[in-house]
Amino acid sequence: MVMTVVQFKLPAPVSRDKAKELYTGTAPRYQQVDGLMRKYYLLSEDGSTGGGVYLWKSKAHAEKLFTPEWCQFIKERYGADPVISYFESPVLVDNLTGEISTD
Repeated sequence: MVMTVVQFKLPAPVSRDKAKELYTGTAPRYQQVDGLMRKYYLLSEDGSTGGGVYLWKSKAHAEKLFTPEWCQFIKERYGADPVISYFESPVLVDNLTGEISTD
């Protein structure tokens, strides 16, 4: 499994409610993304940084989403270029299901 962390600096701090409104507007576009297992939207405590944590089946799947067009969409919607970091995720502990998964 591969995990990506995407972060972008917001032009002005936003409240949790405003972030929820913004993020809810884009959430449906991620429901059918090939290879995407989970996405968590992020907002820093001070409301100045937004982003997401994505859990993928593979890096190739992630790279299909993170195109120049997608980066432009993020810049237009949130006002800043996204910074994308990739991480291997060899073990996942899921306390909701009681499972431990390995890739």
